[in-house]
Amino acid sequence: MRKLASGLLFAVALSIIPSYAQQQAAPPPAVVVEPARMEVIAQRVDFVGRIEAIEKVELRARVTGFIKKVDFKDGDDVKEGQTLFEIEPDSFQATIDQSQAQLASAQADAQNANLNLQRGLDLVKTNALAKAQVDQRQADADKARAAVMQMQAALREAEIQLSYTTIKAPIPGRIGRTTFTEGNLVDPSSGVLATIVRDDEVRALFNVTQREILEYKKSGGGEVNVKLRLADGSFYDKPGKLDFIDVVVDQKTDSQLVRAVFPNPDRILTDGQTIRVVLERAQEAPSVTVPQAALAADQAGSYVFVVDTANKVEQRRVKTGQQRDGRIAVTEGLKDGDLVIVEGLQRVRAGMVVAPQRAEASN
Repeated sequence: MRKLASGLLFAVALSIIPSYAQQQAAPPPAVVVEPARMEVIAQRVDFVGRIEAIEKVELRARVTGFIKKVDFKDGDDVKEGQTLFEIEPDSFQATIDQSQAQLASAQADAQNANLNLQRGLDLVKTNALAKAQVDQRQADADKARAAVMQMQAALREAEIQLSYTTIKAPIPGRIGRTTFTEGNLVDPSSGVLATIVRDDEVRALFNVTQREILEYKKSGGGEVNVKLRLADGSFYDKPGKLDFIDVVVDQKTDSQLVRAVFPNPDRILTDGQTIRVVLERAQEAPSVTVPQAALAADQAGSYVFVVDTANKVEQRRVKTGQQRDGRIAVTEGLKDGDLVIVEGLQRVRAGMVVAPQRAEASN
Protein backbone atom coordinates (compact mmCIF):
# COMPACT_ATOMS: atom_id res chain seq x y z
CA MET A 1 0.00 0.00 0.00
CA ARG A 2 2.81 2.37 0.95
CA LYS A 3 4.62 1.56 -2.28
CA LEU A 4 1.50 2.38 -4.27
CA ALA A 5 1.11 5.76 -2.54
CA SER A 6 4.75 6.60 -3.07
CA GLY A 7 4.41 5.75 -6.71
CA LEU A 8 1.44 8.06 -7.13
CA LEU A 9 3.23 10.96 -5.42
CA PHE A 10 6.24 10.47 -7.65
CA ALA A 11 4.02 10.51 -10.73
CA VAL A 12 2.31 13.74 -9.65
CA ALA A 13 5.68 15.36 -9.00
CA LEU A 14 6.87 14.41 -12.44
CA SER A 15 3.77 16.00 -14.02
CA ILE A 16 4.27 19.28 -12.10
CA ILE A 17 7.97 19.73 -12.86
CA PRO A 18 7.53 20.24 -16.64
CA SER A 19 4.69 22.75 -16.10
CA TYR A 20 6.82 24.76 -13.68
CA ALA A 21 9.76 24.63 -16.02
CA GLN A 22 7.60 25.87 -18.87
CA GLN A 23 6.45 28.82 -16.75
CA GLN A 24 10.04 29.69 -15.90
CA ALA A 25 10.98 29.49 -19.56
CA ALA A 26 8.06 31.75 -20.73
CA PRO A 27 9.27 34.96 -22.42
CA PRO A 28 8.86 38.28 -20.56
CA PRO A 29 5.65 40.17 -21.36
CA ALA A 30 5.82 42.66 -24.21
CA VAL A 31 5.07 46.29 -23.39
CA VAL A 32 5.15 49.54 -25.36
CA VAL A 33 7.35 52.27 -23.96
CA GLU A 34 7.95 55.89 -24.79
CA PRO A 35 10.65 58.22 -23.43
CA ALA A 36 9.70 61.15 -21.27
CA ARG A 37 10.68 64.36 -23.02
CA MET A 38 11.06 68.05 -22.27
CA GLU A 39 8.18 70.02 -23.69
CA VAL A 40 6.28 73.25 -23.14
CA ILE A 41 2.75 72.61 -21.91
CA ALA A 42 1.36 76.06 -21.25
CA GLN A 43 -1.49 76.70 -18.87
CA ARG A 44 -4.70 76.62 -20.88
CA VAL A 45 -8.28 77.57 -20.01
CA ASP A 46 -11.36 77.21 -22.20
CA PHE A 47 -14.40 79.50 -22.28
CA VAL A 48 -17.65 79.41 -24.20
CA GLY A 49 -17.94 82.53 -26.34
CA ARG A 50 -19.82 84.06 -29.23
CA ILE A 51 -18.61 85.63 -32.45
CA GLU A 52 -19.59 89.22 -33.20
CA ALA A 53 -18.94 91.13 -36.42
CA ILE A 54 -16.74 94.22 -36.15
CA GLU A 55 -19.50 96.26 -37.84
CA LYS A 56 -23.12 95.36 -38.35
CA VAL A 57 -25.89 97.53 -39.80
CA GLU A 58 -29.60 96.78 -40.04
CA LEU A 59 -31.16 98.58 -42.99
CA ARG A 60 -34.61 100.08 -42.38
CA ALA A 61 -37.03 102.24 -44.34
CA ARG A 62 -37.21 105.87 -43.15
CA VAL A 63 -40.15 106.85 -45.36
CA THR A 64 -43.37 105.20 -46.50
CA GLY A 65 -43.55 103.92 -50.06
CA PHE A 66 -43.48 100.99 -52.41
CA ILE A 67 -40.14 99.30 -53.16
CA LYS A 68 -39.29 100.09 -56.76
CA LYS A 69 -36.09 98.06 -57.04
CA VAL A 70 -33.79 95.80 -55.03
CA ASP A 71 -30.25 96.36 -56.31
CA PHE A 72 -28.44 93.33 -54.85
CA LYS A 73 -28.60 89.58 -54.47
CA ASP A 74 -28.71 87.86 -51.11
CA GLY A 75 -25.18 87.25 -49.82
CA ASP A 76 -23.51 89.80 -52.12
CA ASP A 77 -20.42 91.73 -51.12
CA VAL A 78 -21.39 95.41 -51.13
CA LYS A 79 -19.34 98.58 -51.13
CA GLU A 80 -19.87 101.63 -48.96
CA GLY A 81 -22.32 103.99 -50.71
CA GLN A 82 -23.71 101.31 -53.02
CA THR A 83 -27.45 101.62 -53.72
CA LEU A 84 -29.36 98.66 -52.28
CA PHE A 85 -33.08 99.60 -52.25
CA GLU A 86 -35.03 102.17 -54.26
CA ILE A 87 -38.44 103.34 -53.03
CA GLU A 88 -40.80 104.99 -55.54
CA PRO A 89 -39.77 108.69 -55.48
CA ASP A 90 -42.61 110.34 -57.44
CA SER A 91 -44.65 111.63 -54.51
CA PHE A 92 -41.51 112.90 -52.78
CA GLN A 93 -40.38 114.68 -55.96
CA ALA A 94 -43.83 116.29 -56.18
CA THR A 95 -43.43 117.59 -52.63
CA ILE A 96 -40.09 119.13 -53.62
CA ASP A 97 -41.67 120.81 -56.65
CA GLN A 98 -44.42 122.24 -54.46
CA SER A 99 -41.90 123.45 -51.89
CA GLN A 100 -39.83 125.13 -54.60
CA ALA A 101 -42.92 126.97 -55.87
CA GLN A 102 -43.83 128.11 -52.37
CA LEU A 103 -40.28 129.28 -51.80
CA ALA A 104 -40.33 131.29 -55.03
CA SER A 105 -43.61 132.92 -53.95
CA ALA A 106 -42.23 133.74 -50.52
CA GLN A 107 -39.08 135.21 -52.02
CA ALA A 108 -41.20 137.46 -54.31
CA ASP A 109 -43.26 138.64 -51.33
CA ALA A 110 -40.08 139.35 -49.40
CA GLN A 111 -38.64 141.35 -52.28
CA ASN A 112 -41.83 143.44 -52.52
CA ALA A 113 -41.88 144.01 -48.75
CA ASN A 114 -38.27 145.21 -48.83
CA LEU A 115 -39.07 147.67 -51.64
CA ASN A 116 -42.04 149.06 -49.70
CA LEU A 117 -39.87 149.39 -46.64
CA GLN A 118 -37.19 151.28 -48.58
CA ARG A 119 -39.76 153.70 -50.00
CA GLY A 120 -41.15 154.27 -46.54
CA LEU A 121 -37.74 155.08 -45.16
CA ASP A 122 -37.23 157.64 -47.94
CA LEU A 123 -40.67 159.25 -47.35
CA VAL A 124 -40.35 159.50 -43.59
CA LYS A 125 -37.29 161.70 -44.06
CA THR A 126 -39.50 164.40 -45.63
CA ASN A 127 -42.38 163.76 -43.22
CA ALA A 128 -44.44 162.46 -46.15
CA LEU A 129 -45.15 159.24 -44.30
CA ALA A 130 -45.92 158.62 -40.66
CA LYS A 131 -43.35 156.80 -38.54
CA ALA A 132 -45.98 154.22 -37.58
CA GLN A 133 -46.48 153.24 -41.21
CA VAL A 134 -42.76 152.77 -41.64
CA ASP A 135 -42.73 150.50 -38.60
CA GLN A 136 -45.54 148.43 -40.12
CA ARG A 137 -43.63 148.11 -43.38
CA GLN A 138 -40.59 146.95 -41.37
CA ALA A 139 -42.69 144.27 -39.70
CA ASP A 140 -44.07 143.16 -43.08
CA ALA A 141 -40.54 142.84 -44.46
CA ASP A 142 -39.45 140.81 -41.43
CA LYS A 143 -42.44 138.47 -41.82
CA ALA A 144 -41.69 138.01 -45.51
CA ARG A 145 -38.09 137.16 -44.72
CA ALA A 146 -39.24 134.63 -42.09
CA ALA A 147 -41.63 133.10 -44.62
CA VAL A 148 -38.71 132.63 -47.02
CA MET A 149 -36.72 130.86 -44.32
CA GLN A 150 -39.70 128.66 -43.54
CA MET A 151 -40.10 127.70 -47.19
CA GLN A 152 -36.38 127.00 -47.46
CA ALA A 153 -36.63 124.64 -44.47
CA ALA A 154 -39.65 122.92 -45.99
CA LEU A 155 -37.76 122.44 -49.25
CA ARG A 156 -34.77 121.05 -47.39
CA GLU A 157 -37.02 118.63 -45.51
CA ALA A 158 -38.62 117.50 -48.78
CA GLU A 159 -35.16 116.91 -50.27
CA ILE A 160 -34.16 114.83 -47.24
CA GLN A 161 -37.30 112.75 -47.54
CA LEU A 162 -36.55 112.17 -51.22
CA SER A 163 -33.00 111.07 -50.35
CA TYR A 164 -34.47 108.43 -48.04
CA THR A 165 -36.08 106.74 -51.03
CA THR A 166 -32.60 105.53 -52.00
CA ILE A 167 -31.16 103.22 -49.33
CA LYS A 168 -27.37 102.89 -49.63
CA ALA A 169 -24.81 100.75 -47.86
CA PRO A 170 -23.32 102.74 -44.96
CA ILE A 171 -20.44 100.27 -44.58
CA PRO A 172 -18.66 97.75 -46.81
CA GLY A 173 -19.38 94.11 -46.09
CA ARG A 174 -21.62 91.20 -46.92
CA ILE A 175 -25.38 91.64 -47.08
CA GLY A 176 -27.88 89.03 -45.95
CA ARG A 177 -31.21 88.10 -47.46
CA THR A 178 -33.79 90.79 -48.14
CA THR A 179 -37.01 90.71 -46.13
CA PHE A 180 -39.02 92.68 -48.71
CA THR A 181 -38.98 92.36 -52.48
CA GLU A 182 -40.02 94.75 -55.25
CA GLY A 183 -43.59 96.03 -55.08
CA ASN A 184 -43.97 95.72 -51.31
CA LEU A 185 -45.06 98.68 -49.20
CA VAL A 186 -42.58 99.61 -46.49
CA ASP A 187 -42.46 102.24 -43.77
CA PRO A 188 -40.39 102.95 -40.64
CA SER A 189 -42.33 100.28 -38.73
CA SER A 190 -41.64 97.54 -41.29
CA GLY A 191 -38.56 96.33 -39.45
CA VAL A 192 -35.22 95.28 -40.91
CA LEU A 193 -35.06 95.20 -44.71
CA ALA A 194 -31.63 93.51 -44.78
CA THR A 195 -28.49 93.31 -42.66
CA ILE A 196 -24.90 94.12 -43.63
CA VAL A 197 -22.00 92.67 -41.65
CA ARG A 198 -18.36 93.49 -42.03
CA ASP A 199 -16.78 90.15 -41.20
CA ASP A 200 -13.24 90.32 -42.59
CA GLU A 201 -12.39 90.78 -38.91
CA VAL A 202 -14.52 89.57 -35.99
CA ARG A 203 -14.69 89.75 -32.22
CA ALA A 204 -15.02 86.83 -29.81
CA LEU A 205 -16.93 87.75 -26.63
CA PHE A 206 -16.70 85.57 -23.52
CA ASN A 207 -17.08 85.86 -19.74
CA VAL A 208 -14.27 85.28 -17.24
CA THR A 209 -15.03 84.75 -13.55
CA GLN A 210 -13.46 86.87 -10.83
CA ARG A 211 -11.69 83.78 -9.45
CA GLU A 212 -10.00 83.13 -12.79
CA ILE A 213 -8.95 86.77 -13.14
CA LEU A 214 -7.47 86.76 -9.62
CA GLU A 215 -5.58 83.50 -10.29
CA TYR A 216 -4.09 85.04 -13.41
CA LYS A 217 -3.01 88.20 -11.58
CA LYS A 218 -1.55 86.27 -8.63
CA SER A 219 0.47 84.06 -10.97
CA GLY A 220 2.25 87.11 -12.33
CA GLY A 221 0.12 87.97 -15.35
CA GLY A 222 2.04 88.08 -18.59
CA GLU A 223 1.18 87.67 -22.24
CA VAL A 224 -1.76 85.42 -23.15
CA ASN A 225 -2.22 83.61 -26.46
CA VAL A 226 -5.82 83.54 -27.67
CA LYS A 227 -7.12 80.72 -29.86
CA LEU A 228 -10.49 79.48 -31.07
CA ARG A 229 -11.65 75.88 -31.07
CA LEU A 230 -14.10 75.18 -33.90
CA ALA A 231 -17.17 72.95 -33.82
CA ASP A 232 -15.23 69.94 -35.16
CA GLY A 233 -12.67 70.23 -32.34
CA SER A 234 -9.91 71.68 -34.50
CA PHE A 235 -8.22 75.01 -33.81
CA TYR A 236 -8.82 78.07 -35.95
CA ASP A 237 -5.55 78.70 -37.80
CA LYS A 238 -5.29 82.41 -37.02
CA PRO A 239 -4.43 83.68 -33.52
CA GLY A 240 -6.39 86.44 -31.84
CA LYS A 241 -5.57 89.32 -29.55
CA LEU A 242 -7.31 90.51 -26.40
CA ASP A 243 -8.44 94.12 -26.87
CA PHE A 244 -11.04 94.83 -24.18
CA ILE A 245 -12.10 93.84 -20.65
CA ASP A 246 -15.38 95.28 -19.43
CA VAL A 247 -15.16 97.88 -16.66
CA VAL A 248 -18.05 96.39 -14.68
CA VAL A 249 -18.74 92.96 -13.17
CA ASP A 250 -21.95 91.10 -13.95
CA GLN A 251 -23.47 90.68 -10.48
CA LYS A 252 -25.52 87.67 -11.57
CA THR A 253 -22.52 85.61 -12.71
CA ASP A 254 -19.67 87.42 -10.90
CA SER A 255 -17.83 87.61 -14.21
CA GLN A 256 -16.45 90.22 -16.59
CA LEU A 257 -16.93 90.37 -20.33
CA VAL A 258 -13.68 89.92 -22.25
CA ARG A 259 -13.24 90.55 -25.96
CA ALA A 260 -10.67 89.28 -28.46
CA VAL A 261 -10.22 90.24 -32.11
CA PHE A 262 -9.51 87.69 -34.88
CA PRO A 263 -8.79 88.14 -38.60
CA ASN A 264 -11.40 86.40 -40.74
CA PRO A 265 -10.34 86.70 -44.40
CA ASP A 266 -11.87 83.35 -45.37
CA ARG A 267 -15.11 84.05 -43.47
CA ILE A 268 -14.93 80.83 -41.50
CA LEU A 269 -16.26 82.71 -38.47
CA THR A 270 -19.83 84.03 -38.63
CA ASP A 271 -21.62 86.68 -36.61
CA GLY A 272 -23.59 85.06 -33.78
CA GLN A 273 -21.64 81.77 -33.95
CA THR A 274 -21.00 79.92 -30.66
CA ILE A 275 -17.31 79.16 -30.21
CA ARG A 276 -14.83 77.97 -27.60
CA VAL A 277 -12.18 80.54 -26.72
CA VAL A 278 -8.87 79.12 -25.46
CA LEU A 279 -6.53 81.28 -23.39
CA GLU A 280 -2.99 79.99 -23.13
CA ARG A 281 -0.20 81.41 -21.01
CA ALA A 282 2.68 82.36 -23.27
CA GLN A 283 6.41 81.65 -22.76
CA GLU A 284 6.06 78.85 -20.20
CA ALA A 285 9.23 76.99 -19.19
CA PRO A 286 9.56 73.45 -20.60
CA SER A 287 8.94 70.49 -18.27
CA VAL A 288 9.18 66.69 -18.40
CA THR A 289 6.09 65.30 -20.14
CA VAL A 290 4.66 61.83 -20.79
CA PRO A 291 1.57 60.53 -22.58
CA GLN A 292 -1.52 60.49 -20.39
CA ALA A 293 -1.79 56.75 -21.15
CA ALA A 294 1.36 56.19 -19.04
CA LEU A 295 -0.25 57.57 -15.90
CA ALA A 296 -1.97 55.31 -13.37
CA ALA A 297 -3.31 56.01 -9.90
CA ASP A 298 -4.16 54.27 -6.65
CA GLN A 299 -5.01 55.37 -3.13
CA ALA A 300 -1.46 56.64 -2.63
CA GLY A 301 -1.59 58.87 -5.69
CA SER A 302 -0.31 58.91 -9.26
CA TYR A 303 2.48 56.70 -10.58
CA VAL A 304 4.11 55.41 -13.77
CA PHE A 305 6.03 52.26 -14.62
CA VAL A 306 9.60 52.95 -15.75
CA VAL A 307 11.76 50.41 -17.60
CA ASP A 308 15.49 50.59 -16.81
CA THR A 309 18.48 49.55 -18.94
CA ALA A 310 18.09 45.91 -17.76
CA ASN A 311 14.43 45.93 -18.92
CA LYS A 312 13.33 45.76 -15.30
CA VAL A 313 10.12 47.53 -14.24
CA GLU A 314 10.17 50.19 -11.53
CA GLN A 315 7.14 51.93 -10.10
CA ARG A 316 7.66 55.70 -9.77
CA ARG A 317 5.42 57.99 -7.77
CA VAL A 318 4.96 61.28 -9.64
CA LYS A 319 3.40 64.70 -9.30
CA THR A 320 1.66 66.13 -12.34
CA GLY A 321 0.91 69.57 -13.75
CA GLN A 322 -0.77 70.91 -16.89
CA GLN A 323 -2.07 68.56 -19.56
CA ARG A 324 -2.75 69.16 -23.24
CA ASP A 325 -3.25 67.21 -26.44
CA GLY A 326 -2.84 63.81 -24.77
CA ARG A 327 0.32 64.71 -22.82
CA ILE A 328 0.78 65.68 -19.19
CA ALA A 329 3.57 67.52 -17.40
CA VAL A 330 5.36 65.65 -14.59
CA THR A 331 6.76 68.05 -12.03
CA GLU A 332 8.38 65.40 -9.78
CA GLY A 333 9.44 61.77 -10.17
CA LEU A 334 10.79 61.62 -13.73
CA LYS A 335 13.65 62.97 -15.76
CA ASP A 336 14.07 63.56 -19.46
CA GLY A 337 14.62 60.30 -21.35
CA ASP A 338 13.11 57.89 -18.78
CA LEU A 339 11.25 55.07 -20.57
CA VAL A 340 7.66 54.83 -19.34
CA ILE A 341 5.22 52.07 -20.21
CA VAL A 342 2.27 53.40 -22.26
CA GLU A 343 0.71 50.03 -23.25
CA GLY A 344 0.57 46.84 -21.21
CA LEU A 345 0.43 48.38 -17.73
CA GLN A 346 -2.06 45.73 -16.61
CA ARG A 347 0.43 42.90 -17.33
CA VAL A 348 3.36 44.20 -15.30
CA ARG A 349 4.34 44.79 -11.72
CA ALA A 350 7.36 46.35 -10.05
CA GLY A 351 10.50 44.23 -10.24
CA MET A 352 9.58 42.04 -13.19
CA VAL A 353 11.53 41.89 -16.47
CA VAL A 354 9.68 42.94 -19.64
CA ALA A 355 10.27 43.07 -23.37
CA PRO A 356 10.01 46.80 -24.20
CA GLN A 357 9.09 48.03 -27.65
CA ARG A 358 9.29 51.67 -28.69
CA ALA A 359 5.95 53.35 -29.38
CA GLU A 360 7.09 54.49 -32.82
CA ALA A 361 7.92 50.93 -33.89
CA SER A 362 4.58 49.61 -32.65
CA ASN A 363 2.56 51.80 -35.03
